[in-house]
Order: sequence, then C-alpha cells, then structure tokens
Amino acid sequence: MEPGYFLAALSLFTFVAVIIVAMVSKKKTQDRLHDPAAHQTKNKSTLAKDAPNEHR
Repeated sequence: MEPGYFLAALSLFTFVAVIIVAMVSKKKTQDRLHDPAAHQTKNKSTLAKDAPNEHR
C-alpha cells in the first residue's frame, strides 16, 4: 500500500470520527436543554458538580 493512500484513508477516518462525536454531543446537549428535569436542579453546570452554586 502506498503511503499516500494510507494517509488519505487515515485522515478521512479521523474526519468522520470527529463528525460523529460532534453530532452525538450536540444531540445530548439539545436533549438536556429540552429536559424539564434538568431545569429544576439548582446546578447550573455539570462540569464541576462539587463546586458551590454561589457566585462571589
């Protein structure tokens, strides 16, 4: 196999994988935005669940 074909296939595979991960992440975010249970919690973010909820 010529290196050019290998490199092209590898970059195409990487591109498709990144697109799929982005689409799954977008779907999860949209589902959370439209989930009424998520709006009832006091946590503003799930990035730091142990952080205090107050702003200083």
